[in-house]
Amino acid sequence: MKTTWDIFCTVVDNYGDIGVTWRLARQLVAEHDLAVRLWVDDLKAFVRLCPEADANAEQQYQQGVDVRHWPADWQGAAPAQVVVGAFACVLPAAYVEAMRAQATPPLWLNLDYLSAEDWVEGCHGLPSPQANGLRKMFFFPGFTANTGGLLREASLLARRDAFLQTPGERARFLQGLGVQLEASARLISLFAYENPQLANWLDVLAADQQPSHLLVPQGRVLADLACWLGEAHLPVGAIHQRGALTVQVLPFVSQDDYDKLLWACDFNAVRGEDSFVRAQWAGAPMLWHIYVQEENAHWEKLEAFLGHYRRGLSDAAAGALSGLWRAWNMDQDMAQAWQALQPHWPQLRQHARDWAAEQATRPDLATALVHFYRNSL
Repeated sequence: MKTTWDIFCTVVDNYGDIGVTWRLARQLVAEHDLAVRLWVDDLKAFVRLCPEADANAEQQYQQGVDVRHWPADWQGAAPAQVVVGAFACVLPAAYVEAMRAQATPPLWLNLDYLSAEDWVEGCHGLPSPQANGLRKMFFFPGFTANTGGLLREASLLARRDAFLQTPGERARFLQGLGVQLEASARLISLFAYENPQLANWLDVLAADQQPSHLLVPQGRVLADLACWLGEAHLPVGAIHQRGALTVQVLPFVSQDDYDKLLWACDFNAVRGEDSFVRAQWAGAPMLWHIYVQEENAHWEKLEAFLGHYRRGLSDAAAGALSGLWRAWNMDQDMAQAWQALQPHWPQLRQHARDWAAEQATRPDLATALVHFYRNSL
């Protein structure tokens, strides 16, 4: 009998929550031969990541995962042996009561948000006793050996390398998206929240001597982009040129195609958590738009990650990289920060590959979760 897992996902904002849980569910099925139910309260968001899914189905199987609609009026289901509440979502009261009533309660895990802050290591794996007698365990993804690691399929880096090293593969993928790339152009992907510094960055790209081709999947930053271009609306497929900069709007693609988009680009601007991790595995220079929190609490998370990521860079390159990330996230001058980064491009490219290789030496998140369960038996 396969071990049963229930993963609960509340789609709070955009696609980070469902992006992480869908990747995790698929990997647990494909690589660990588990029976996984993924409970999602917003199937429309799920369909954006898995286009073959049905937004109206109460139950469907996608890539071996039993995907269930998580209704507001919970009808009940027998708890699995492992229960994962993603990002502190509140499980249905009836489900929690069914967990409590079992002779052997399930392993209940709170899969928390990704952070590089020092306190994460001390909280990872700690229990949180509940008033009803159950125990919930904290499980933190992370970048060090004392955390739960990062989502990474076993074949991911090999597939990335094959994509980049197979003659014509990159070009064929880009052509499938309608991208005609000038030979000398730097290819940049932009997946971001609204940002007042976007115009400054685009201005300096347009004025540059080197051409750039900016690929922008459908998302929240399109309104700022349209404003810069003087357009009322930017439909999928729209292409505009300003000086040395070509801007092209892409459709919202599946997770697998988004990975390929990141692999294909020379620089990736990403947001949130899921695309942030996938950009690291792409092994190319990157820029992270961190999710804004009250009282700028997200700045501490940004600095904590930079403290890890910039190790091994020269002082000048580390300062330029940090300056760019701070400008993008703290409403500072992106034009100046981008120009300061350019002399360090070869070093940043190599560093991005080295960082991905270093993180790949640690157990991935799905494997760490499975080991945690087995050790709890």
